[in-house]
Amino acid sequence: MKKLLTIIFSICSLLVNAQREKAEKYIEQYNEIAIQEMIRTGVPAAIKLAQGILESQSGESDLVIRSNNHFGIKCKPEWTGGRTYHDDDEKGECFRVYPNAEASYKDHSDFLRTRAHYNFLFNLNPADYEAWAYGLKKAGYATSPTYPQKLIKVIKDYQLDKYNSIAIDRQSNGETSNKSIKSIGANNQSLPIAENITSTIDSTTTFSTINDNAVSTESINETIETSQVHNQSNSINTDKASGYPAGVFTINQTKVIFAAEGISLLALANQHGITLSKIMDYNELNNIDILEKDQLIYLEKKQKKGTVDFHIVKSGETIYSIAQTEGIRLENILQYNNNLAANANPTVGNKIYLKPTNTSLVTSNKK
Repeated sequence: MKKLLTIIFSICSLLVNAQREKAEKYIEQYNEIAIQEMIRTGVPAAIKLAQGILESQSGESDLVIRSNNHFGIKCKPEWTGGRTYHDDDEKGECFRVYPNAEASYKDHSDFLRTRAHYNFLFNLNPADYEAWAYGLKKAGYATSPTYPQKLIKVIKDYQLDKYNSIAIDRQSNGETSNKSIKSIGANNQSLPIAENITSTIDSTTTFSTINDNAVSTESINETIETSQVHNQSNSINTDKASGYPAGVFTINQTKVIFAAEGISLLALANQHGITLSKIMDYNELNNIDILEKDQLIYLEKKQKKGTVDFHIVKSGETIYSIAQTEGIRLENILQYNNNLAANANPTVGNKIYLKPTNTSLVTSNKK
């Protein structure tokens, strides 16, 4: 009998060790994607990895093998991608099919970000994985009554909260998630990376790189093109794709960041301690959360006047993009240019006035 118990114990130990090795391999494989998704949308990396381990059996479930679906996300009416059918709460339920694991991780973030019943999660401290675990259950993500406890155990067993800390540290240093991540999945395909916008900052712009402990300000005395930033005194940590400084800086004495396509405005608002409605107001945006393109996002109300008299229109610019580039409220630019329509297409080479002129003041006084 004693020998039998020893054999059973040995078999159990081997199974436990095998499961641990699979989970550790899974974490090693996908932790960078989870970190980048936390930066992009605010979904905690620890929660995402723990969910991936549970939902996909550390990447070895039948559903993952057939569909790269790491989070058990079902089709839903809006889904237009590939489909597979799998027995879950009911027989033959429809599940989403992805080209690779990266697409599954990204869709999982967007799934949570774009559904009203998950909105309250993004008001929680992203480092509080226990609150997130219970919040997911409350929102109806899983039917298991012990789902929160399972997530918390996985996070503690594998110390997944360290990946939350990595993401938070990177955010505080101004990193965005618009860099390419090597795709990992059955098809090993890379997803397309968003094209970067091209813009120019006026030569009088002053940048302030802000962190928790200090503010460092440098005056830029030459035009800053998207390919590089020239500074005659000290180098500035920049987002190489856009040419703008990484993290928080200032344009026209107003705090701003350069945000990449796919970033959640609610996540940005929470990160910087302001409300979503204010970030919408500051940037004259309506009814969006996930950014559809790279752009400047202001964290304060823009100024009424520019630092120079006018802006010369460049190819591809709109009145709105000029207002963002110069850090001026759109309504004021329209007023200074004889009540120009917000959707007007400015002619390349023309002047867009950034301060009141005699003509604009006369037009304004007639109202």
